[in-house]
Amino acid sequence: MIVRPTGVSRSMRLSLASFLLIGTTAIAPAQENIERRVNELLARMTLEEKVGQLNLVSNGALLHWEDISSGRTGALLNFNNAQDIARAQAAARQSRLKIPPLFGLDILHGFRTQFPIPLGEAAAFNPHLSRLASEWAAREASYMGIQWTFAPMADLSRDSRWGRIVEGFGEDPYLGSVLTAARVEGFRKGGLATAAKHFAGYGAPQGGRDYDTTYIPPAEMYDTYLPPFRAAVEAGSVSFMAAFNALNGIPSTANPWLLTNVLRHQWGFDGFVTSDWAGIRELIGHGVAADGAEAARKAILAGVDMDMMGELYIKYLPEEVRAGRVPESVVDEAARRVLRTKMRLGLFDRPDADPTRTDSAFPSPESRQAAREVARETFVLLQNRNEVLPIAPAIRSIAVVGPLADAPQDQFGPHGARGHAQDSVSVLKGIRQRAEKAGVKVNYAPACDLFCRTTDQLPAAVAAAKAADLVVAVFGEPVDLSGEAASRAYMTLNGKQAEVLETLAATGKPVAMILMAGRPLELGKLADRIPSILMVWYPGTEGGTAVADILFGDVSPSGKLPVSWPRTVGQLPLYYNRLPTGRPTLHNNRFTLNYVDEAITPLYPFGWGLSYTQFSYKDAAIAKPRLEAGDALEVSITVTNTGLRPGQEVVQLYTRDPIASRSRPLRELKAFEKVALAPGEARRVTLRVPVEALGFHQDDGTYRIEAGTIQAFIGGNSLAEPAGEASIMETIIVPSPEQRASASTGLAQ
Repeated sequence: MIVRPTGVSRSMRLSLASFLLIGTTAIAPAQENIERRVNELLARMTLEEKVGQLNLVSNGALLHWEDISSGRTGALLNFNNAQDIARAQAAARQSRLKIPPLFGLDILHGFRTQFPIPLGEAAAFNPHLSRLASEWAAREASYMGIQWTFAPMADLSRDSRWGRIVEGFGEDPYLGSVLTAARVEGFRKGGLATAAKHFAGYGAPQGGRDYDTTYIPPAEMYDTYLPPFRAAVEAGSVSFMAAFNALNGIPSTANPWLLTNVLRHQWGFDGFVTSDWAGIRELIGHGVAADGAEAARKAILAGVDMDMMGELYIKYLPEEVRAGRVPESVVDEAARRVLRTKMRLGLFDRPDADPTRTDSAFPSPESRQAAREVARETFVLLQNRNEVLPIAPAIRSIAVVGPLADAPQDQFGPHGARGHAQDSVSVLKGIRQRAEKAGVKVNYAPACDLFCRTTDQLPAAVAAAKAADLVVAVFGEPVDLSGEAASRAYMTLNGKQAEVLETLAATGKPVAMILMAGRPLELGKLADRIPSILMVWYPGTEGGTAVADILFGDVSPSGKLPVSWPRTVGQLPLYYNRLPTGRPTLHNNRFTLNYVDEAITPLYPFGWGLSYTQFSYKDAAIAKPRLEAGDALEVSITVTNTGLRPGQEVVQLYTRDPIASRSRPLRELKAFEKVALAPGEARRVTLRVPVEALGFHQDDGTYRIEAGTIQAFIGGNSLAEPAGEASIMETIIVPSPEQRASASTGLAQ
């Protein structure tokens, strides 16, 4: 057995560093200069000016411009045009110390040009595209003077009842870590600092209800929910946002284990933490603070540096310090983190925003092309019986049916920033433009209103369907039913959509359903009635052109599900990497893991997604069956495009530790690679996983890589076939930070 007292190198950050939560910080000469400047500035500041740096205020009716000019505001949000930003910067220069404010905005998937929503983007399984989308969003926003985005959302979620699943990456910690890092890097390259959110456990609320409490054992926090946030630190996120929820009974906004122990002591993070909107004030509602003063005190002592729209710090902290209930050193450290970040971002040296700039400069042809390329890789072909898609040359007329076909604003999805409906290419418009080139006639009939409350317009839609060679039905989830404060108890298609689709299927014409939504929806009998279903999420500004690219076969679909797709809401939460049970499912034995009224399996598994071509996997091999510390599990396989069209396949490697000191998941995604193959082309794909990434945490933070067998599976989804086994020859134990600190103290004595 090997006991390692220290961490590992940065080169392993998406392997061991994503799971082993240890961080070190090296201070370069430039950083030393920043620290000197910060300390000099702090020495000149009054207590009220320090607290002012911790006050985050929104543009709008509650904004007092004199607070900016008097140094009582350190950061501002919801400033989305250059004129207001320039005005606020000028006001800040009237303050005694002329400290520039930091301007933030929710920019999750685009500024003016809208890219697919993050959950859809995750379906591309392509970190390059995640960087590209984030970079374009940042380019446009920073052009207007915005400096900071409240993104990426690093919350893992296994429950699609939760509306904010649309803002994240789905259910897998490895995929989430890779994409969170890519998004941070992309935003930074485009000119925006990031606030990774919501720290932590926010994606696992009881009953899927937004803002509800979460209960997550510490070991599961370390192994499942924290790795994407750790990846954000490693990628350079300058700030974090504390979550609304209580975690195991302690609200995240007053949780020193999260904000100080894990984030700062274990990971070495030296940026700042902001609350979410009025999150500090909500400590009163959580029942852990009697009033605003106690809420402010608990939050700052736990590690929240900035108060977003609570106005509790600015109101109560000076008196809390003077009364001795909060040490001034705590306020100094919070202000230091904010000032350090501002100096690292160069805010003291930047020119003001140019008030002549407007967002009408976007979308540009280049941003549109990027949005189109990203969108078409996110679409997931769930099923395609009888090869309804792509549209065959014999199809000469198409009936486009459904209100979401012509809903340019809805196809942006939640948090559309400065997206304008007139910029958007609707699905209907995209199909019409592409059909015109092919000489195909298109007739449109919405069938019902956006929420499908009535079927008054259904007869016209049926007539259009009967007159067409193909029906393209565009239905799903209007944007008001997705996102924050949009948890759902019923996951079926809202309104009378199912009735409309059943009626269309009854015409006997082939039907391809375009499903536009922010999460998997319960399809019920429609999965049997509709032969072809394409999930397009909320595809953004160029959604219509991207959908047409796929429908007409100009590009083969290549998206894979980042979440397990439930058969019914009663299966939720549902995820592929669950633990084994002593009574595994036996279909002929009811006293095993089963439902009496539904299959236990998802309708479509994690990683699922079809193409217009086919791929075969053969000759899997493990390079080294005996693994020592520092080795890598290396699995190779030959992937062949056996179809007649070019296509992309996501090769996915899963592992299992079948016998360990605690139950381990049935499968865990450990590596993936997206490969493009021409018809008939074969490629040998090799995926590597460092041995150090094959371990797990104990509740106390100890990380264990245990000696024994590791099973490998490789294929195109989480049902991948076995690829062989390897053996870890010796157990490796990395003690928790507390254990290491205790050991160091003992040695010193």
